[in-house]
Amino acid sequence: MLIRKPEKTIRTWHTDSRVWDNFELRAGDIIVCTPPKTGTTWTQRIVGMLLAQSAEPRQIMEEQPWLDARFIPTNEVVAALSAFEGRRGLKSHSPLSALPLHDDVLYINVARDPRDAVMSFHNHNLNFTDEFLAGMDQTGLEDPLIAAPFPRALEDPRAFFRRWLRDPAYAPFDDFTIAEFCEIENSFWEARERPNVLLVHYNDLKADREGEMRRIAQFCGIETPEPLFAEMVEAAGFSSMKRHGAQLLGLAEVAFKGGADSFLHKGTNERWRAVLTDQDLADYRAALEARLPADLARWLEHGRLGDEQTLPGAAQ
Repeated sequence: MLIRKPEKTIRTWHTDSRVWDNFELRAGDIIVCTPPKTGTTWTQRIVGMLLAQSAEPRQIMEEQPWLDARFIPTNEVVAALSAFEGRRGLKSHSPLSALPLHDDVLYINVARDPRDAVMSFHNHNLNFTDEFLAGMDQTGLEDPLIAAPFPRALEDPRAFFRRWLRDPAYAPFDDFTIAEFCEIENSFWEARERPNVLLVHYNDLKADREGEMRRIAQFCGIETPEPLFAEMVEAAGFSSMKRHGAQLLGLAEVAFKGGADSFLHKGTNERWRAVLTDQDLADYRAALEARLPADLARWLEHGRLGDEQTLPGAAQ
């Protein structure tokens, strides 16, 4: 049942959340809602296997579309979703405040240390194809709320991080900076006590993939025979996903140089340690403290398993 309609609209080069205003969600739908490069596709792979009860590679972007993305054929995608029988998986990079909130729809938020997410997002941006960038340029120039082409990624990873911090010296900013990152995570942190909201962390998936997959399966109310579940755990590993990248992410060929191989880059953490200066880290810490409560900041950097303290609402 609908609790509330979207409270705000997001219109950026990537996103137009107005699609949620009229899209009919169904009881049991599962929406993976995250900032970029925090484990979105990884979690979608897990959700997709649970829904299909199969470890075989499936086209994630087609079966679990990013519904509010501006570069998908929205009318066709909505029609296909409306005709689909059964539980559906969806994706969004919007805050919960820009989504309709239902009590019988499941929301999975995936978090990651922001510094790791930025390093991954840097590679992501550097590998956009010219065709994809031209499309985002057109979107921005035609939308009077944006009225600008998409800002190109800065080659230097430290400069890219400074822009993500919204340092005026590195403007113009793109649409996924620390402001958007914190807004998304704040919105789900505030809703973490809801029984239909699950918090998952990238670090926890790396540390205990099987355990986190069991949490996700239990949250979704899906039981899987043990032999098949073991196959799913193996199929959700980075090496397996990388090996089957084209079968999982065929649509990435349009947007990324190198296709799925670029999209599924390294899957590693702490690359930022070789990039950021002490001043960068101090500025990052100050920005995080200004935008997030301390318990949320701790969750983002450590996850559930890596934090010595109990995180209220996160240890579901």
